[in-house]
Amino acid sequence: MNKITQLFNIKYPIIQGGMIWSSGYKLASAVSNAGGLGLIGAGSMYPEVLREHIQKCKRATDKPFGVNIPMLYPNIEEIMNIVVDEGVKIVFTSAGNPKTWTSFLKSKGITVVHVVSSSIFALKAQKAGVDAIVAEGFEAGGHNGREETTTLTLIPMVKEKIQIPIIAAGGIATGRGMLAVMILGADGVQVGSRFAASLESSSHHNFKQKILDLKEGDTQLTLKELAPVRLVKNKFYEDVQDLYRKCPSKEDLAQLLGRARAKKGMFEGDLEEGELEIGQIAGLIHEILPAEKIIHQMITDFEAACQEKTKFEF
Repeated sequence: MNKITQLFNIKYPIIQGGMIWSSGYKLASAVSNAGGLGLIGAGSMYPEVLREHIQKCKRATDKPFGVNIPMLYPNIEEIMNIVVDEGVKIVFTSAGNPKTWTSFLKSKGITVVHVVSSSIFALKAQKAGVDAIVAEGFEAGGHNGREETTTLTLIPMVKEKIQIPIIAAGGIATGRGMLAVMILGADGVQVGSRFAASLESSSHHNFKQKILDLKEGDTQLTLKELAPVRLVKNKFYEDVQDLYRKCPSKEDLAQLLGRARAKKGMFEGDLEEGELEIGQIAGLIHEILPAEKIIHQMITDFEAACQEKTKFEF
């Protein structure tokens, strides 16, 4: 049995990314019902909104699902207590030190996975006692590692260092991509951008349509001084680049970013002034589909690629 399907008691080793403004209960439950692992993205939810989404997800699926929690969250203690109170069994943590909350969560019987961007952080997460790690490459959308290590180099480097299961993320939206990273040492995949353009995603239709229009080179990693983030090259992105030409301070960048910029773009659909976070793989996303069909296509593609790989034998 696959390590990831066994760890989470799911059918396929496909985990939906817990993306801000996209990953509500509708998407998480749809992915879980289709045999993957759905994640509610707590990063864009007030505590009581998260509680509501967890409760609705429990009613919408009898399959395992989890919550993704960025540890920079200002109400982190309240969020963790809600997760425990609501009986959530799987938590993915990111953007912080895994030592801070792993032992607390595991003492409550929760399976813990931590997102990393380097083998150094993977070792720290393993030492902290997490059950698995997500190794996320530079291709990924949203907040990213400063190292700019790509997925195809990150996975084997992490595999060389740790013993716990590895979930590959960054630039994966097809079954062939899934096979590639599993051959390199991953036990499963986490898919974000492809599910952002799903029917059940809570992001605005304008943003979903924008994803379909993107081509190679239409995203860029920026704002490293604050928190590295991959953005669509829209008016807001160009405003950031204009500011960089003036050698801005961190405070200048933070002032331009302001508050709720990501909500304005991805949730409210302002494609010019909003922050639009998506991965490089957007260039391969051509239609908005139900989550169930996305998973079905990935598995079909994966199985076909497994059959075809014999033609490369020498």
